[in-house]
Amino acid sequence: MSGCQATSESTSTPFRDPRLPDGERVADLLARLTLDERIAMLHQFAPAVERLGLAAFRTGQEALHGVAWMGPATVFPQAVGLGATWHPELLRRIGEAVGTEVRAMRTRDERVGLNVWAPVVNLLRDPRWGRNEEGYAEDPYLTSALAAAYTRGLRGDDPVRWRTAPVLKHWLAHNNETHRDTASSSVRPRVLHEYDLAAFRGAVRAGAVAGVMPAYNLVNGRPNHVSPYLREHLRSWTEQELVVCSDAGAPSNLVDSEHYFDTHEEAVAAALLAGVDSFTDHDQDASKTVERVRGALRRGLIDASVVEVAVRRLLAMRCALGEFDPPTEPAEPVEAAEAAGFDTPGHRALALEAAEQAVVLLKNDGLLPLSDATAGTVAVVGPLADECKLDWYSGSLIRRSTPREALVARLGAERVVFVEGTDTVRLRAAAGWVRVPDAEVGERAREGSLNPAHTAGRTDLPPLTVGPAPTDLALADWGGGVLTLRAPSGRYLTVAEDGFVRAAAEQPGGWVVQETFTLERHGDGHLLRHRGTGGYVCVAAEGLKVAAPEAKAMVAEAQAKAQAEAQAEVFTLEVVERGEDAVARAAAEATTVLVLAGNDPHINGRETEDRTTLALPAQQDRLWRAAHAANPRTALVLVAGYPYAVGEAADVLPALLWTAHGGQAAGTGLARVLFGDVSPAGRLPQTWYADEEELPDLLDYDIIASRATYLYFDGAPLFPFGHGLSYTRFAYGELSVQRTASEGKGAVLAVECEVTNAGPCDGDEVVQIYVSAPKARVPRPHRRLAAHRRVPLRQGETARLFFTVPVDEALGFWDVAHGRWTVDPGTYEIHVGASSADIRCTATIAVDGPPPAPRPVLERGLAAADFDSADGIRLVDLAKVRGDAVAGADDTIGRLLFRACDFEAGARTVTVEAARAEDLEGNGAAVELHLSDGTTLASVAIPPTGDPYRCTTVGATLPTPPSGVHDLHITLRGALRLARLGFSG
Repeated sequence: MSGCQATSESTSTPFRDPRLPDGERVADLLARLTLDERIAMLHQFAPAVERLGLAAFRTGQEALHGVAWMGPATVFPQAVGLGATWHPELLRRIGEAVGTEVRAMRTRDERVGLNVWAPVVNLLRDPRWGRNEEGYAEDPYLTSALAAAYTRGLRGDDPVRWRTAPVLKHWLAHNNETHRDTASSSVRPRVLHEYDLAAFRGAVRAGAVAGVMPAYNLVNGRPNHVSPYLREHLRSWTEQELVVCSDAGAPSNLVDSEHYFDTHEEAVAAALLAGVDSFTDHDQDASKTVERVRGALRRGLIDASVVEVAVRRLLAMRCALGEFDPPTEPAEPVEAAEAAGFDTPGHRALALEAAEQAVVLLKNDGLLPLSDATAGTVAVVGPLADECKLDWYSGSLIRRSTPREALVARLGAERVVFVEGTDTVRLRAAAGWVRVPDAEVGERAREGSLNPAHTAGRTDLPPLTVGPAPTDLALADWGGGVLTLRAPSGRYLTVAEDGFVRAAAEQPGGWVVQETFTLERHGDGHLLRHRGTGGYVCVAAEGLKVAAPEAKAMVAEAQAKAQAEAQAEVFTLEVVERGEDAVARAAAEATTVLVLAGNDPHINGRETEDRTTLALPAQQDRLWRAAHAANPRTALVLVAGYPYAVGEAADVLPALLWTAHGGQAAGTGLARVLFGDVSPAGRLPQTWYADEEELPDLLDYDIIASRATYLYFDGAPLFPFGHGLSYTRFAYGELSVQRTASEGKGAVLAVECEVTNAGPCDGDEVVQIYVSAPKARVPRPHRRLAAHRRVPLRQGETARLFFTVPVDEALGFWDVAHGRWTVDPGTYEIHVGASSADIRCTATIAVDGPPPAPRPVLERGLAAADFDSADGIRLVDLAKVRGDAVAGADDTIGRLLFRACDFEAGARTVTVEAARAEDLEGNGAAVELHLSDGTTLASVAIPPTGDPYRCTTVGATLPTPPSGVHDLHITLRGALRLARLGFSG
């Protein structure tokens, strides 16, 4: 009963009767709960109701690529690596393994939750996003297909009972950590429907999703936690009672950082009315959420029925998980239950299979595959060569495999040379050399909190000191001047709460990373700044310590910095050996060199921190150059949660590979690919750009106007979406496309093609079906992925593949002129190929139908947000509840274009609905209308309304009444919000 023993009443009540429909059981239980008990259930940590035998319940068990935050578990590749497999069935099996481990781990630790927060379906729109590692792909179809598969595995196949209850993250249009809780994503209707919603829609409709988590950001000026799209779109896709769980701290953000509401009572009421059911706020302390809901009820902002709706959804999820069913008899022993589902041989084999399938061969001029017999001595070098890195959403490793370890196991230690490539350095202070004292390092007790952000630094080890003899430190530069320093013991320099610097960390990590530093030039030496605190390292009597900077509220920033620098020690940096020199020596003596470069998932690109560049860190760039100069048989293996711009490496090196951090079997999986045990078949799930200058602003979510992602990018990428090479070759036969006789939303395209393995070995091909509309009346994607299949083919084998592609979904787009999804008549191209740029065959299909109608502006007017194109604008909230308006990006000038407006026999008047706050500077504001030929129709001044949400309607006569069909240009001048325009004859 998970912590509560059922009373005699509870064993005979309808909600305990599994013979009844779940809906009746939930209704019975809901009726038995008092209002206070219901309110308490709205918090993430819902308390037990002992009188009914109900256990406590927690929403939110992280399970992105394995069970996270609960100790040892099977660790699979990062989500972006799973995306690179392009293999839904593999993800279903991984989801099944993760869900099984959740259940098994719960038998020994009831804190392991069954409501799992996974997967992340945010689209990888911009590779600089700090959480790029968490998503599957930049394409909505691929993301949705993989998410549907993973959730199916997490949910299980029982028609009634769910193994776990997956929640999709993060609703909606969330791709930036920069100002993530206050930034607003400006998402026009076409991008909303064709891109951002599409990733969620397919996964929800697949039927294995229990709910969603809103994101921290705002969309069109409105926080996602009060988004009307939860009701208007999400809940319209399924009849299931979806649960909406808030992100951590986000309910408080509505007041504290976003200032969207004046009081927390208003905020919690608005979130409940929008559809949020579970509030993740103030960690395990539910009192603030409970009091806010009670306050909202007292003020009449909501009534008890709103609470009832949310609790019903939560109880429906708990019922589906089997919580209210009687226990099975006889109960299985804890040890047996855990052994049957935790760290099984099957799970280990699956982790290895996933690591193998996630490897993408970007370039190969014949260096690969290596041969055990002819590989000779292999130098494996670089900062990732002997690492098996975890990320923020990883479990703890039960077992691990690094590239070096895997190569040693394969070739023997005598044939493997390892050089990390870090710089060996010494630091001298005024009083002597920095040294790491000798100390016994024991095991630390496991933290009591479920949240790794609460993990405290170790204070049981002695701080660094200064003395006559130096300690050599390994300095790794992760880019942007962000350094880690590691002692000979293998432990990283870190700073605990007492401010002292110790060699105490096994790896960089934590919510605020305490293991990173920067060296700042200061006269003839350097100041050592600790990035976690912002303070500078000084030499105190007890040892090296960070001088805490004074609070900026107390002193000016410049003054605080000056005071901190005055306390700081000036260090002399002595380089004992450059990493590239050690790498060059090893490379020159080896037969083959493997350079393992990439990122540490906790540094420079992670949750809370976006990347500022696509460049490989300079130190790592020097490593591959030094290795290649010494030995032309050099391959670069990038191990990272995101792409890099490595054009020069791609030009000169004979082989280049990428894999995300591959989990517990990463090293073995990579080695098996390098030596040809497995032919690589991973494919890029996002575009690799040649240069960051090709990217739009990080906060520009309009992929159509900014020409972003493979869908719209007009340039030549370094490596295109879907790219990946093999050790064999695949030949494609003729492509056949037939349309079914049915019309409307049921119509499908039957696509057939043959693929033959015409190369020297067995391998998998990822067959990709794309669609395009070459003569579209609106900007459409160059190509859009519509179907795919990863198919294993033996040498010489031919497979005939059949795909069913829904016409409406694949060929359609959101028609802003009429506010609906539509498929225009015309000729469409269906492509099959090995990537979005490697098209092997193309067929055409004709779609009949009446020509698109122009905008009926006399009948429907124009919603400002339904523009065809725009410049210098941002989308904002028309009201706090729902609706969009348009404002100038900087409240000066913005322009909108509405194509094919039908003024019929003539429009003589226009009405402009707009809002404008007080005009404190007297600059005025106006909406101007003109036609493409330069004809000015009107300039309508907008008076102050005193409130950005209070619209006024201003009418004007059109001196030159337009008639017929014209493109209409709108110019916004000044600080105003345009809601809509109306026309009359």
